[in-house]
Amino acid sequence: MIRLVVVGKIKNRAIADLCEDYARRISHYCPLEISEIKDSNPEREAEKIADNLSKFRGRIYALGEEGKEKSSVEFAKMLESDLARGGSAFIIGGPYGLSEKAKSCADIVFSMSKMTFTHEFARAILLEQIYRAKNISANTGYHH
Repeated sequence: MIRLVVVGKIKNRAIADLCEDYARRISHYCPLEISEIKDSNPEREAEKIADNLSKFRGRIYALGEEGKEKSSVEFAKMLESDLARGGSAFIIGGPYGLSEKAKSCADIVFSMSKMTFTHEFARAILLEQIYRAKNISANTGYHH
């Protein structure tokens, strides 16, 4: 099980289509749930994130530029080890990122890059990397 809890909707149709494509591809490997939280003030977003993840028993990652970076192969191993705990959940902040309170819901703060991405691009990149990780674990030719 992989869960994404994301603040804000994707407004760019091309990015939304890309995310839908990767979500469909991932679903061939494992269940995927994406929960969108309406962007509001950081405290309210943190409450909604905490409520959304209150029953999740796997490992929870908050995306933040100050977090730990991993290679795609390391990321694949991370997801595989999370399966024994109940899966992986990722929190993606909205246009202004995640509050410290929202990050405290996570076991690990994770960074995809030292660069900053829009929340829409972050979702697309994360979905592609999850798909890549599943292909690495399945030993397909997607990852070269």
